[in-house]
Amino acid sequence: MSNPVITHQPGGGQYGTNVQTGEWSTGLCSCCSDLLVCALGFFCPLALGCYTANKYGENACLACIPGGMTAMRTHMRLTYGIQGTICNDALMTFCCGFCEMCRMAREIRIRNGDA
Repeated sequence: MSNPVITHQPGGGQYGTNVQTGEWSTGLCSCCSDLLVCALGFFCPLALGCYTANKYGENACLACIPGGMTAMRTHMRLTYGIQGTICNDALMTFCCGFCEMCRMAREIRIRNGDA
């Protein structure tokens, strides 16, 4: 009995590949594009964080955990194929937290067709 000859090597799977070519749908300071999100972010940012996490399919308490919004931004960016780095995610949520939270909420609303 002879061994079969392999003439074609199986190709690499799509595991671990992530093509990041997209951009955020709105800018960081585009609050006027969704006044409901802007108002909620200004008057009660914790509620907006919980709303955003819930709409994204995460536990609403994620917004209350230190680093939770950074983790969600990173996951959102990778899911939607948006360019960026984990370092950038951490800096944006730390330095521009309220504006970034509003942008994440707008992104979810736009992608879900709620805006």
